[in-house]
Order: sequence, then C-alpha cells, then structure tokens
Amino acid sequence: MRPALHAGLLAASALAVAAAPAEGSPPLPERMADTGGGRQLITAVAPGTGSTTGLVEWWDRSGDGWVRTGSAPARFGAQGLTEGTTREQGTNTTPTGLYDLPYAFGIAAAPPGTAYTYRRVHEDSWWCQDNDSGAYNRWSEPRAADCRAAEAEHLITYPEQYAHALVVGFNYDRPVRGRGAGIFLHVNGKGATAGCVSVPADAMRALLAWADPAAHPHLAIGTAGGGTAVTRY
Repeated sequence: MRPALHAGLLAASALAVAAAPAEGSPPLPERMADTGGGRQLITAVAPGTGSTTGLVEWWDRSGDGWVRTGSAPARFGAQGLTEGTTREQGTNTTPTGLYDLPYAFGIAAAPPGTAYTYRRVHEDSWWCQDNDSGAYNRWSEPRAADCRAAEAEHLITYPEQYAHALVVGFNYDRPVRGRGAGIFLHVNGKGATAGCVSVPADAMRALLAWADPAAHPHLAIGTAGGGTAVTRY
C-alpha cells in the first residue's frame, strides 16, 4: 500500500476517507475499479515493517470516498511485514499488497449473514504448501498424493484460528514456488501469526457478515510509515 494511502487513512475521520494520489499510481478508488469494481475494502495497517500488531478496518465505498464500517486490533507475522512480490516462504512475514479474497472457510458454521462461498473444514482438509506438489497453495481434500504432510497445514488442527477465515489471494492465481502459501485473514491464536493477518473472533464474524462478493472486497496490507517499498500495493 502506498504511503499516500496510509497517510489518508490514518488522518481520516471515523466516518470517511478519500485516498490521495500516489506517484505512479491512481488513487485507491480507481485502483479498486481496475480490480473488478471493488466497493468494499479491508485495510490491515501496521506501524512499521517490524511490527507484529496493528489495525484492521473495513470500508464501504461512498461516492469518491470510503466510509469506515468497523475496526479491530490486528496481528501480523512473527517477523513483521515484507513486500509481497519478493517475499520468501517460511520467513513468518506478512506480505504487503492489495489482494482479492477468493472464498471463506471455517471449522465452525458460517456466521449468520455470510454471503461468501463458505467451505467447511473436515478431518481430511489440508492446505498444501509443498513446493514440489501440483496442489501448491491450494486446498486439498483429501491431501494430494504428491503433497507431503510435513509441507501442508492440516486445517482442522487449528480450531481457534480457523474457526472462521478468508483466503487471501496472495500468490494464488499463478503461484510462484517459494513465494509462500496459505495466507489467510483468520481468528487470533495465542500470538503473532506465521504470515497471516488475524483479528479477534467477533471481528472475524462481523467481517464475514459484512463482506459482499458482489462488491468485490479486497484486502490491502501495508505500514503506516512512508519511504519504504513495503508500503506499496
């Protein structure tokens, strides 16, 4: 996310915000239009690249600006945040950037009002992170024969974190091996994440009840500080 966007968000009133143009990039509303006419946005902002906590806010587009609908404290990777286009798998860093949200999933039933496609987690539900597998960075049920168990997340073993979650479209459409897999917006665990963004359980339920697939929600992850490539989306 570019510094100009962050400055706009952090200085905005609690009611609305309009992002200023950043050098080499259109203002965020136009950028969202380029990604499918997005009218909903989730921002996950950390104070700096080394931070493990920050703020998640969700916004609805209103005219040329954005109206904040909700907010919650956020947790990030145990090693902070890094530029999504150069991230390396296994670094416990949260990738910055602007991402779509392909679908939701959870061990628990979908919260009332959930409009997103919601996939229930079962005993044989896995997320493959094996760079040598054809199922890399994909849900695999049952686990693909070429996806080693040691290189996959057995989703049902995370009852708190994956009670409810949204898949983040990081390295998803055309996965780059070694870039990273299994980045989600999910419920808090006991501390920092392995690279995901997490929020309290009630906030995750509120996000799922709010998110409208027809409004093409996106997640923008970045830092409040300027002058570093990690803030770019």
